[in-house]
Amino acid sequence: MTSTHAFWLAGRQATGETTFDVTSPWDGRLVGRVGIPTEAQVEEAVAAAYAVREEFAASPAHVRAAALDHVAKRLTERTEEIAQLISAENGKPIKWARGEVGRAVSVFRFASEEARRFNGGEGLRLDTDAGGEGRIGLTRRFPRGVVLGIAPFNFPLNLCAHKVAPALAAGVPIILKPAPATPLSALVLGEILAETALPAGSWSVLTVENDRMPALVQDERLPVISFTGSEKVGYAIMDSVPRKHCTLELGGNGAAVVLADYASDADLDWAASRIATFSNYQGGQSCISVQRVIADAAVYDRLAERVVKAVEAQVTGDPSDPATEVGPLVSEDAARRVESWVDEAVTAGATLLTGGERDGASYAPTVLAGLPADTTLAREEVFGPVLSLIKVNGEDEAYAAVNDSKYGLQAGVFTHDVQAAFRAHRALEVGGVIIGDAPSYRADQMPYGGAKLSGVGREGVRSAMEDYTYERIMVFTGVQL
Repeated sequence: MTSTHAFWLAGRQATGETTFDVTSPWDGRLVGRVGIPTEAQVEEAVAAAYAVREEFAASPAHVRAAALDHVAKRLTERTEEIAQLISAENGKPIKWARGEVGRAVSVFRFASEEARRFNGGEGLRLDTDAGGEGRIGLTRRFPRGVVLGIAPFNFPLNLCAHKVAPALAAGVPIILKPAPATPLSALVLGEILAETALPAGSWSVLTVENDRMPALVQDERLPVISFTGSEKVGYAIMDSVPRKHCTLELGGNGAAVVLADYASDADLDWAASRIATFSNYQGGQSCISVQRVIADAAVYDRLAERVVKAVEAQVTGDPSDPATEVGPLVSEDAARRVESWVDEAVTAGATLLTGGERDGASYAPTVLAGLPADTTLAREEVFGPVLSLIKVNGEDEAYAAVNDSKYGLQAGVFTHDVQAAFRAHRALEVGGVIIGDAPSYRADQMPYGGAKLSGVGREGVRSAMEDYTYERIMVFTGVQL
């Protein structure tokens, strides 16, 4: 018998009247059974968060920091257990699952540090104009209100951490909705949060189905929405609540640019290795995975040969095997979609250099060249282990190719030329430019988010804390300065 995993309602465990099953995308086995909150339980969680918001905002920084420290410590202690759970529910290779837990530890540690220093008031002299004589301003940040955090399946722990940790650090209650396909690691996070002294109601983890989200999105007691997921769903949320504050971390079509100066054998070996790894890690299911490789004609042929060899060297198979680098996609339907996009591209004239085969939910690491610009694979986010090679002439053409996308999340530029790096920083319409590496690099404390249809707002602990709060000034009158 498989026991039912309870969800977390205002800091305590609860079970609903119905359940759903969580299965492994690798072998279809039952990983867990999860309780579904009733409408009354969802209402209780929202009401509790709304009721505690002023108390939590006024709570001492050291209390919040201590709770976040505790979470970081307990995640560290339970790393292997949680990594095994992530791998089972998500299909992520265990090596990447362990890395994800480590990143979540860092997120909570960063949040603990920020809780201790966030919201320091800045004094502003207002007598810089005659009308401001005898006046001084003091600025502080205050919560916008309860956050509804909606997390995706691809990083089922760390992207939940990026919703929860900044909210708790800033004294903002949060209702977390994990992805239905991968809720189990988020429920373990709830177990750890329940060990802290955070006030009841300051957090809940509700395993509600996706079709019940519109009611939560519309609830006026939840004025802040932090969503990570698809462009279609993210902008539908924003359009449905235009007066709410929304942070959207959406899709990408990640480009890795290799300029002509990056030409030694060691340079190209490094670039090919990083491109191969980060077009395929998480099964390509990362919004900053490498999908396009834009290489100067001077290095294209030598790079292409290396990329194909490095992709073919990726170890695929059972995600529980420590040697596995590429596991299955989250579902067989997801793999079928990737298969259909690649087939469409090949039919349209693209050359398949390696891969292109599906086995259930697994799709072989794939490289294409000569991808026609009007194919789905060229224009959309594949979210699978597929990359295309593009030959360009010169830096300007390379940067124009990066920008020829509705997305703008991150880009990588392999160059030794500092001036070219600064030109890339200015020219590329993305939220982050990574020099000397793939676009997939992310430090969890850095501002992270996109331009164009890749979203609005920024994650990263301090950036998210600022997004969840607003600045308020207090002016003192009659002060002798």
